[in-house]
Amino acid sequence: MSPRTPVRRVVSLVPSLTEAVAATEPELLAGATDWCTHPPGLAVERYGGTKNPDTARIAALAPDLVIANEEENRPSDLAALRAAGLEVLVTEVRTLGQAFSELERVLVRGCGLVRPGWLDAAEAAWADVRATGPARHAVVPVWRRPWMVLGRDTFAGDVLARLGVKHLYSAHPERYPRVPIQELTARGADLVVLPDEPYRFTADDGPEAFPGLPAALVSGRHLTWYGPSLAEAPAVVTDALSAAR
Repeated sequence: MSPRTPVRRVVSLVPSLTEAVAATEPELLAGATDWCTHPPGLAVERYGGTKNPDTARIAALAPDLVIANEEENRPSDLAALRAAGLEVLVTEVRTLGQAFSELERVLVRGCGLVRPGWLDAAEAAWADVRATGPARHAVVPVWRRPWMVLGRDTFAGDVLARLGVKHLYSAHPERYPRVPIQELTARGADLVVLPDEPYRFTADDGPEAFPGLPAALVSGRHLTWYGPSLAEAPAVVTDALSAAR
């Protein structure tokens, strides 16, 4: 994108990035997906889901910039937006460090905004985080029917590792492998981490599949989102893990 082109209307196809833009310059945000739930009460046009956005409607809006993510959005949808003449900025976030650098790229270089204070606060919140005590070994389901878990190179996996939790499929060749529940329960974990998104695990839906194993019910927004929630994430996720001891 040419730095001479002012960005006045942005469509976000990623919940984390939607919240990041809204927290920094809310008037810039012209559209988002149905899954963009933060900030609460966000009043912008909705263009479908992250996996099935209405690319024709987005093109008709003619935003100055569309922000997306290589994991959350399909290449075919991004190609359709580019074919319509739109500028599409695609992020890759697989580590905490990437989250911080990509947020700056989106907000400062992409949208032309001043680096927000909340991003400084988020980096500061993680600066002194150190895992204490012996490492815990976990399985981390992200879906049920079929069971899917965190595999290699995931942002959530990096967050957990920094908090002293090693997930047992971190070396799997797939990033989100499907694993039968019989294998998960026999893997030798001492903890199961159950986020409330993308699958909404709850106290009544998830822990019963892992009898005898402590279950940490974790806010998915604080485990998997990269945005303003990063400032709270160390404390929120640590509290959830501690409750499962």
